Amino acid sequence: MVAYWLMKSEPHVYPWEQLVEDGETHWDGVRNYQARNIMRDDMKIGDLVLFYHSNTKPPHVAGIARVCREGYADFTAQDPESNYFDAKATPENPRWMMVDIEPVEAMVEIVTLPDMRENPRLEGMPLLAKGSRLSVQPVPAEYFDEVRKMGGLE
Repeated sequence: MVAYWLMKSEPHVYPWEQLVEDGETHWDGVRNYQARNIMRDDMKIGDLVLFYHSNTKPPHVAGIARVCREGYADFTAQDPESNYFDAKATPENPRWMMVDIEPVEAMVEIVTLPDMRENPRLEGMPLLAKGSRLSVQPVPAEYFDEVRKMGGLE
């Protein structure tokens, strides 16, 4: 059964358009244990992802992606030249994980955070909770479907 997720990326770091151009990418640099555990334990090939642009005005969902490789060691943690280097990460204990994703479809219209907050059908969506800063988070199916509709995909 397909599960649904939201993954945040800052558009100046890795935008939706870059994922489309690349065809797929590894989701590296996640340094939060809860998000790591989701990628390591819960995300499966075929799961669908709301690709969310954070730290922009307005924050928004730009497209739908799909998990195409399940969790594996984030090699950037062991690269001293990487911005995501972690001196405690080793091949035996990699500490951090990542998944690969591929683009599925762009939103016809971006779905902004303010528009999501105004939609009563999204009440209770984890993204909209006060203090929700997790970069990888679950999205219940009914919220995923509603965001797709808001983006002009149904």
